[in-house]
Amino acid sequence: MITRQLLGVILGALFAVATHANCLQRGMLKGVNLAGAEFNPAAVPGRVNKDYVYPSAADFDYFARLGMNTVRLPFLWERIQPRLFGALDPAELEHIKTTLSTAQTHGMCLILDLHSYGAYRGKPIGSREVSADAFYDVWDKLAQAFPDTGSTALGLSNEPFPLPIAQWAQIAQQTVRRLRAQGAGHLILVAGGRWSGLHEWNKDFEGSSNATAFAHFADPLQRSVLEVHQYADANFSGTGNTCLPATQFKALFVAATHWATAHGQRLFMGEFGTPASAPCLAALDAMLDEMRDSRAWRGWTYWAAGAWWGDYPLSITVRKGEDAPQIAVLKKYL
Repeated sequence: MITRQLLGVILGALFAVATHANCLQRGMLKGVNLAGAEFNPAAVPGRVNKDYVYPSAADFDYFARLGMNTVRLPFLWERIQPRLFGALDPAELEHIKTTLSTAQTHGMCLILDLHSYGAYRGKPIGSREVSADAFYDVWDKLAQAFPDTGSTALGLSNEPFPLPIAQWAQIAQQTVRRLRAQGAGHLILVAGGRWSGLHEWNKDFEGSSNATAFAHFADPLQRSVLEVHQYADANFSGTGNTCLPATQFKALFVAATHWATAHGQRLFMGEFGTPASAPCLAALDAMLDEMRDSRAWRGWTYWAAGAWWGDYPLSITVRKGEDAPQIAVLKKYL
């Protein structure tokens, strides 16, 4: 007789096989941001499960069962490397390794997202205090600590808004080349400059736009993609409770797809999400519908889920045993 507990183990294994994702696979990576490890940046290093939290096995289990194959894990540079050019923090490293093990158990690709906005302790990369070499150093150490290219991808920096776009593009290009020279074979996600917003991809800031700065971005292994973000509220910040018309996003994403194919680039939507109203769900649906072209799109991770989100309008964490309304839309594309 198969007990309920044994049946759960069998079903969990079957779901893991069904959703197995190699980060380097040809197919689309589709998933969610499991946020929490980047919380409370003012409390550094802070205390895990008090100031910040890593995702649980139950989080992975829920999204794997939905058919997602990828998790983007935001965490802080200042926590993983308490001193520039220093060793990675052993305790923090162990938390990330545990999270990776959980991802592997569920057959999911884990994106390591350095969620420090292009800065370290408030000082931008490329400044006197935080050199480009310091940025390369942390990624060299992380790539060595997580060598499994099948289960781990590298997200260089979340929304590097303090840097001019052209400077960020140059630093990112240099970092990718140096990582490749050291033998790192991972999928690498390179964020667009500023807030990585698709809505301003072609807009000039200080003499450069993401469209021009990244048009000729190159990776010796051709395993890098450009990470973009997009929210649906009026100022595109993800903080509003109303959304712009779905048709506006359809046109925006069509233009982005054309740009990517014209320049031989691929895009990854690292953050996007909406509240649960009907107009917002329509906008969400429009975005997802336009990211099905695998020539231009490598995949997406919805923002966000995690145990500490509470009543955050964009959250797709299960509440009181019920799916968030956004899940019905996301399921259509899984």
